Amino acid sequence: MRTKDMRRSVAALAALVVVGGCSAQVVDVKSGQRQPVRIETATPGDSDPKQDDGDKAPTSAPPSTSPSPIPPKVLWSRGDEGLGVRELQARLRQVAWLYVGPTGTYDDLTVQAVKGFQGKRGLPRTGQTDSVTWARLLNMTREPGKWDLYAYGGQPAAPPDPRCMTGRVLCISKTSRTLRWMVDGRTLTTVEVRFGSQYTPTREGVFHVYFKSRDHWSTLYDTAMPYAMFFSGGQAVHYSSDFAARGYYGASHGCVNVRDETAIASLFSQVRNGDKVVVHW
Repeated sequence: MRTKDMRRSVAALAALVVVGGCSAQVVDVKSGQRQPVRIETATPGDSDPKQDDGDKAPTSAPPSTSPSPIPPKVLWSRGDEGLGVRELQARLRQVAWLYVGPTGTYDDLTVQAVKGFQGKRGLPRTGQTDSVTWARLLNMTREPGKWDLYAYGGQPAAPPDPRCMTGRVLCISKTSRTLRWMVDGRTLTTVEVRFGSQYTPTREGVFHVYFKSRDHWSTLYDTAMPYAMFFSGGQAVHYSSDFAARGYYGASHGCVNVRDETAIASLFSQVRNGDKVVVHW
């Protein structure tokens, strides 16, 4: 190599850069000494100096704009009353989550029954009957009949029979399973009653009270018949502890059972021998 070319190469290589780790040094060829040199590097989050604030790229994804799931509609909850609640309770009885009623009132027992039903099926255990819970229950049960809905009572009294509109009358409806104590067409007391089974039916027609017995005992059936007011053969209106305990899941042997002991005690004190008894549909 010619001397002139060698000198050009040395001038071009007047400085060599040695890089190690995060620092850099320049070696002066003539003196052999190293001098530190700052090297600019980009770091995360730094903006490009050529961009203004309006041109900065977003550092995070924009918030989601998808709507939140709509919770199912609540149909009934604690404290509600009515026919819908009565049907709910009747259906809960069918799947063995409720053992009393129906009463038509969304009480603590109903709340616990709904929670149990929901938990068993992986639904939120709110105790409220929402549209999802109701749909699941409908799918598992049959439509309750009138007997199912009013097995524990609460059915409105039927209009009085025309034969009940005069005098002193025990007006008894098999349709609504109620007894009205009426004087001259005015209802003074209404109580729930039950009747005999298909094998021992309660007779229908117009009768009169012919015998009263405060602490009567049936020798035929070996059972108590308190506040008995006999109106046809061995059939009487009287208090029944079985009716009080079991509701309409039982039947009498033909008598008209009353389960409200306070009410029948009051009736017993008012009704006289000779007062009319009307048993109708």
